[in-house]
Amino acid sequence: MTTKSAAAAARATVYGYPRQGRHRELKKAVEGYWKGRVSAEELRDTSRELRRATWLQLADTGIHEVPTGDFSYYDHVLDTSVMIGAIPARHRAAVEADALDGYFAMARGTQDVAPLEMTKWFDTNYHYLVPELGPDTAFGADSAKQVAELTEALALGVAARPVLVGPVTYLLLAKPAPSVAPDFEPLTLLERLLPVYAEVLADLRAAGAEWVQLDEPALVQDRTPAELAAATRAYETLGSLTDRPKLLVASYFDQLGDALPVLAKAPVDGLGLDFTGPAAANLDGLAAVGGLPGKRLVAGVVNGRNIWINDYEKSLATLGTLLGLADRVDVAASCSLLHVPLDATAERDIDPQITRWLAFARQKSAEIVTLARGLAQGPDIIAAELAANRADLASRAGSALTRDPAVRARSAAVTEADARRSQPYGERTSAQRARLGLPVLPTTTIGSFPQTAEVRTARADLRAGRIDTDGYEERIRGEIREVVAFQEKAGLDVLVHGEAERNDMVQYFAEQLTGYLATQHGWVQSYGTRYVRPPVLAGDISRPHPMTVRWTEYAQSLTSRPVKGMLTGPVTMLAWSFVRDDQPLADTARQVALALRDEVNDLERSGTSVIQVDEPALRETLPLRAADHAAYLAWATESFRLTTAGVRPDTQIHTHMCYAEFGDILRAIDDLDADVISLEAARSHMRVADELAAAGYPREVGPGVYDIHSPRVPSAEEAAALLRKGLEAVPADRLWVNPDCGLKTRGWAETRRSLENLVAAARTVRAETAGR
Repeated sequence: MTTKSAAAAARATVYGYPRQGRHRELKKAVEGYWKGRVSAEELRDTSRELRRATWLQLADTGIHEVPTGDFSYYDHVLDTSVMIGAIPARHRAAVEADALDGYFAMARGTQDVAPLEMTKWFDTNYHYLVPELGPDTAFGADSAKQVAELTEALALGVAARPVLVGPVTYLLLAKPAPSVAPDFEPLTLLERLLPVYAEVLADLRAAGAEWVQLDEPALVQDRTPAELAAATRAYETLGSLTDRPKLLVASYFDQLGDALPVLAKAPVDGLGLDFTGPAAANLDGLAAVGGLPGKRLVAGVVNGRNIWINDYEKSLATLGTLLGLADRVDVAASCSLLHVPLDATAERDIDPQITRWLAFARQKSAEIVTLARGLAQGPDIIAAELAANRADLASRAGSALTRDPAVRARSAAVTEADARRSQPYGERTSAQRARLGLPVLPTTTIGSFPQTAEVRTARADLRAGRIDTDGYEERIRGEIREVVAFQEKAGLDVLVHGEAERNDMVQYFAEQLTGYLATQHGWVQSYGTRYVRPPVLAGDISRPHPMTVRWTEYAQSLTSRPVKGMLTGPVTMLAWSFVRDDQPLADTARQVALALRDEVNDLERSGTSVIQVDEPALRETLPLRAADHAAYLAWATESFRLTTAGVRPDTQIHTHMCYAEFGDILRAIDDLDADVISLEAARSHMRVADELAAAGYPREVGPGVYDIHSPRVPSAEEAAALLRKGLEAVPADRLWVNPDCGLKTRGWAETRRSLENLVAAARTVRAETAGR
């Protein structure tokens, strides 16, 4: 096909779309089902209507080919496990008895059966459920969900493309089942899995699919020759099938690198490539392999992970270059739009001029359509859109919101000494132990306690004007009193105030820092029915006033036990926001760190002896390719130290991380120079404790013994068993006892029982260690 005809054929598409609905109808329906207030049929009806509304809205916008199969009650990787029959043995009876209840049992666990492990989806804040596989895993195709959703879309008269997690990525994301040797490689199951995919593809073709998308984002990471050879075998096998739809293999989040020639040569019909950020290198890579003659290229030129408007002229230039490299070039976002909110026009509280800088899923869909029109018919056809886009980009670049000379001067004056504690860890630890006087195996929690209906009602009453600030704050003090009293009664050693005043661990701080914008409806799925509203980091950052000190002081006034000051760290403040893209992340992180440093110092001056600065996103934000790790970790760890280094030697600094793979950042964890780190470990069976020990980590560690993302209550015996396992790797004088994560999403009844069991376990194991 000529360049001209390739342009004329350009169409608009997306890889996926937010699932929740405009008013988070899916969250309400699923949680209603869990509580018995919504029937299974009502849940299915709500879900069907949400899919219908999404497809029709996309079609009305001008999207030529809508995705199907990306919708999920909980997680699309779990859906894939169901599709291929990879049900863990401990869940098979529940799935056979009731498929829907069994599905949720795999996600959340039951009182008797543990859920699947959960971790981050590449370098995003979305969490997926990790497949558990072993040499005896028997796969079997179940394409009912995928076929049903395709059939629904086709019945509406829209062109639809089913989306599946590709077989190579699925196996690379999987882990050995708990009963299997830890060195088992799930990728060895590829030949067993491919016939199941072949069956699913045949079913989808029979149901009317012209194209099926197979997502292979794992191939943008550094891959061994054996893994690349597996990708070659996978797509030679699937591409050679006679009874199949056309295959579009999609990658995103970074450049494909060595995997690009593998996929370019494979007998598939098209590739979807990311051309945003570091993935822009795919352009040179595509030229180096001679393009995609005879194939379809879906070009991801609209950033699917951030919320800033597209630069139309830059994207059209990229698309124009691509025209000579493929038989047909279509326009898309860089990845699924799952990672952005639904609609920026719903944000009535943001200045309308600033709103014009923002593009949520609905606006990004329109951008894709505009670019496809411009590519197909020439830029003159979108002249008005180009002019408006230039004006909006110029408005943002020239806005006073984006630059504060005082902030920039302070940041420029930072020295290396500002990011170093006055004494090394080995010297200051004795001063901290003397000040705190804690027992061996001290117990604590991660920070938040259940956000009760009363707390949420008080926050809503304040917004609606039904109560004044004084009335609201008295309700918060009442919550703090209850939380502190419970912790004292339960026997916890280091207490927290419970964070009743906080709507979110990032948003709460963002609302009090200059340079941030808060949304009212910018919900994004983190996992299951957990949705967050990432704030928008639009300009230079400073702290006008203390943010947490008075609440920590009040909690401390209620008890003689130490109360932790609780802050969110600079890397997580960036990672869980929609961060500005007009300056290096390192510069923005330094600004946030300096603002938080002021808060840390104020907490210490108020008498706080333990200060926790959470960095759950440190691993999540790690670049996907090893060549980029060192530069990122240098500024990320420096920003943490800059936040915390101003305190006295006898002030103990904690940090917390959860639901990520920590093995490849152990050196960076040490470089944080925190005195104590708490980590998720319950679902992963204390693996992180072994990894820290193997790396020679010298500091105090709290590997979690209570999985807070499941409603089940761990027994004291279960928690004690995990503690004993932790003690195999970490000596008792450096081991803390704590949950995996904060308790905000849990109910009070399960929280009380779980923490009482946690304390009982600590006392039991403490007595055992004392007797040795």
